[in-house]
Amino acid sequence: MRLLSWNVNGLRAACRKGFVDWFLSESPDVLCLQETRANEDQIPDAVRNIEGYHVYWSPAERKGYSGVGLLTREEPAEVRTGFGIKVFDAEGRILAADYKRFVLINIYFPNGKSSRERLQYKLDFYDACLDYLDELKRKGRHVVLCGDVNTAHNEIDLARPKENETVSGFLPEERAWLDRLVSHGFVDTYRLFNKEGGHYTWWDMKTRARDRNVGWRIDYFFVSAALEKDVTSATIMADVTGSDHCPVGLDLDL
Repeated sequence: MRLLSWNVNGLRAACRKGFVDWFLSESPDVLCLQETRANEDQIPDAVRNIEGYHVYWSPAERKGYSGVGLLTREEPAEVRTGFGIKVFDAEGRILAADYKRFVLINIYFPNGKSSRERLQYKLDFYDACLDYLDELKRKGRHVVLCGDVNTAHNEIDLARPKENETVSGFLPEERAWLDRLVSHGFVDTYRLFNKEGGHYTWWDMKTRARDRNVGWRIDYFFVSAALEKDVTSATIMADVTGSDHCPVGLDLDL
């Protein structure tokens, strides 16, 4: 089973940059999208009507903001939009799809750079997410978690760690949550296959950082430990353009 995840930084803009052709050429079993920035009636027909896929969306209440999407060949037994907590669910950041063999959770985590209040919102969202994941595990469910986590975990995960120690996205309290996620039995799949630096998923477009590969690895696929044996590859598709993020991939042998 091949799964891809991509923060497209606006789905309509991505479609003007070749998104549909890219998707058809990759032909994944599942594609998770973040930062779609579109209500359901604004989703381009070329995406809505892709043959062979079931399509699900969770837009934010605020127009042109946030939003996640799911395109999947296999129809999930159930799709849930949110944690059941209004203050988080209103921003259209969560899609959970039950494939019976596992639960796939696609999340666009908040950015904490704009203010101290938004940083606290992000940290509270992190806590709610971990509670949700722990509850699934208590029920005996296997979990795949993917999306834009908006935090680089370790120094190896960004080009300039020292310069960003006081910047949201690499703050100690944000990184500590990723430590907690791992301690609760979740595996960073990319690090199963690649333990080197220099591999990033987001670059600042204003400074043309991608040209110099001055980036951050903030997009992930995590799996619960019981699924680690089924992971056959995890990739960063850094050559794919069209957004300030690139797609990441996961292959499972189920």
